Amino acid sequence: MGIGSAIGIEAIHSYIGPAFVDVRELFVARGLDLSRFDNLMMRRKSVNLPCEDPVTNAVNAARPLLAELDEDARARIELLVVATESGLDLGKPISTYVHHHLGLGNACRSFEVKHACYGGTAALQTAAAMIATSPVPGALALVIATDAPGTAARGTTWEPAEGAGAVAMLVGAPGRILRLDPGGSGFHTFEVLDTARPRADVDVVNADASLLAYMTCLEKSFEHYCQRVAGADLRKTFGHLVMHTPFPGMVRGGHRLLMRKKAAAGAAEIDRDFTERVAPSLEYCADTGNLFSGALYLAVCSLLDHARLDGPERVGLFSYGSGCASEFFSGVVGHEPPVRRGIDRQLADRYALTVAEYDRITGMADDRGFGTRDALFDTGPYAAAYERRMAGRGLLVLDRIDAYRRTYRWS
Repeated sequence: MGIGSAIGIEAIHSYIGPAFVDVRELFVARGLDLSRFDNLMMRRKSVNLPCEDPVTNAVNAARPLLAELDEDARARIELLVVATESGLDLGKPISTYVHHHLGLGNACRSFEVKHACYGGTAALQTAAAMIATSPVPGALALVIATDAPGTAARGTTWEPAEGAGAVAMLVGAPGRILRLDPGGSGFHTFEVLDTARPRADVDVVNADASLLAYMTCLEKSFEHYCQRVAGADLRKTFGHLVMHTPFPGMVRGGHRLLMRKKAAAGAAEIDRDFTERVAPSLEYCADTGNLFSGALYLAVCSLLDHARLDGPERVGLFSYGSGCASEFFSGVVGHEPPVRRGIDRQLADRYALTVAEYDRITGMADDRGFGTRDALFDTGPYAAAYERRMAGRGLLVLDRIDAYRRTYRWS
């Protein structure tokens, strides 16, 4: 398997919301078991305001990417794929709203994909395959993984880990940010009800089943990768490892399992390897929480911004989605000098919510979700956060819903 491929991620940008709540404070306020807090390895979690939804998150993540393109490059975007588990309609994809508000051309495929947190990878791999067969030189795809959770997890141990936001990726050749290895993928899937959302206001969560499914899929998808990629070795093939991050502590557990079973490593080597090859990918997730379909790709951003990359190196990536599906795949990063993506500034710029403010703001979140017929989104009840972090910044916000039709405006 040679270094790099012709297709991959050309540019990447994240939107991580305008507000946050301290995770430890939330743990205490909910009366959760503090002995489990350190296992999360989290500091803060991002929070959307009630006037934000998966459409606004997607657009606000992608606009900075498009602003850097000239007219010719924008015209070569012939595919828009939006991955989400926060869908707003059983028929109409949110990609139609996203396409409109980004001002993309009409000669463009547009659709939405769903498979829990695996959706972002499903969208990326689909886009890469479609662009590889396009007859148009320099054809591009825009892939956006976006989610905005509701309140169904309130009071559970899952609530502190649920973040909000989106990651947008421009896909094409040669893949300057991440060149996907052709054929460098292993898969594993089976039916399990570890988490599900049968209604907009209901989360079904079996924490033990979810943890077991994640670990099983990590092991089995890596085994399948090794069957398909001759000579693959956990220690030697990958300069860094990046995994789907429901919370950083889960990634630490997955890395430990993989190193024990596939490299026969001892505790000291595992700790050292985690610090060197995995920890750089977890910095942003520790301050945002789970971005669901975008979580793996926020971890990619964190790796690019925090790892020491002295030149091209192969990375191993693990994607998991409840239900379940998984993929261990690889690509090459480090083709270009490191460029900060502005995520640190976004993190520092967020409005700090007390738990009481968080409860009030998230209590209004269900008005923006699936099945809402009519709603008007008055920013008055959360004016402090809106005025300080959104007003006048040219961000897309949800204005109203009339007979199910959503109307957006620029802040």
